[in-house]
Amino acid sequence: MTKLDREATEDTDRALRTQGEVEAHIRAICFKTGPPTLIGTELEWTLHHSSAPEAPLDPDHLGHVLGRHAPATLGRGHPPDPLPAGGTLTIEPGGQLEISSAPATSTAALHAAVTADLDHLTALLSAGGLRLGEDGIDRHRSPRRLLGTPRYTAMERAFDTHGPHGRVMMCSTAGLQVCLDAGTPAELPVRWAAALALGPPMVALFANSARHAGRNTGLASARMAAWWGMDPRLTHPPVGPAADPAGAWVRYAMAAPLLCVRRDDGCWDPPPGVTLADWAGGALPQQLTTSDVEYHLSLLFPPVRPHGYLEVRYLDAQPGERWIAPVALFAALFGDPDTTGAALELARPVAGRWRSAYRNGLRDPALRRTATALAELATDRLDLPPDLSTDVIETVHRRLHHATVTDQT
Repeated sequence: MTKLDREATEDTDRALRTQGEVEAHIRAICFKTGPPTLIGTELEWTLHHSSAPEAPLDPDHLGHVLGRHAPATLGRGHPPDPLPAGGTLTIEPGGQLEISSAPATSTAALHAAVTADLDHLTALLSAGGLRLGEDGIDRHRSPRRLLGTPRYTAMERAFDTHGPHGRVMMCSTAGLQVCLDAGTPAELPVRWAAALALGPPMVALFANSARHAGRNTGLASARMAAWWGMDPRLTHPPVGPAADPAGAWVRYAMAAPLLCVRRDDGCWDPPPGVTLADWAGGALPQQLTTSDVEYHLSLLFPPVRPHGYLEVRYLDAQPGERWIAPVALFAALFGDPDTTGAALELARPVAGRWRSAYRNGLRDPALRRTATALAELATDRLDLPPDLSTDVIETVHRRLHHATVTDQT
């Protein structure tokens, strides 16, 4: 290990004086390789009044309802307690709630933990007259920012220069994220490539966000359309040789424009057009540090983001307990190298069909065929109790059957 590599893995916040130091730090923290053993999920939902889902949310009321679990961004003045099974509760700019699970060693253990946390959360919300949404986008309300932090204010202004999609993403969308170990160095290129290639067929299979702000958009996934319509330097997949995922990610991160520059005066707007590479080259007066780089990485939103592990970010939120269906499929498809390789080969022919995925979903015949083949490959390998496996298989078959029936009518 070189001196640069050793310094890149240090936990302390330190100055980064050259582009080489910046790139080494990104490589060190974003791809932590080893035998894949853990799985996790991050579940977002839009939030609504039970009796009037189109009514705006009130942050003070929400903070009161969540009590000791209220995220710090609601201004409750104390660190939030974790949920009963160890999940962390956060809130997005438009009031969407998110449970980030603790890592689990099996899909069954993950299901048990998230179910306990979700039951606790829904009980709290119900007592306060609130409920979680069931779609990947707010079907009732136009985008409205609930949180006024410097981060979200700077993000909104930066997004507005590229059109309306950024506000929709921030305030109206809800996604389901699957968190997978990166794997060993030998496994990483295939796992990374498969996570990206599976995007279009899996977006199509689980798309449920056609209706937004009271109207039918005509899209299978208006949520994914919003993400895709933003600045592609922030939301489209990294491009690079399949054998070097870390290199592709470093180039992506360095070329991405800054969304926030943290300052003490409360205004975090960056100079227009400045990238991380520009900052590393001295474009800003303040010295770039490791925490600045890590903060910048948290503001990149591609379909798959390396976060030490692989964070699959392209799925619509699913209603109620049905979140387990896509998570179980991904766990099965990434359960062993042979299956992951087979999934990648099935998905390669449609790997670039992102636009058709969010526009047409399973009405696209090629995406439907691929989604069906992936589902068959996965459902033969589910590592779940029999009753839960049956629920997953029935959920997937209903989605495929509904698309076929719709296509024929």
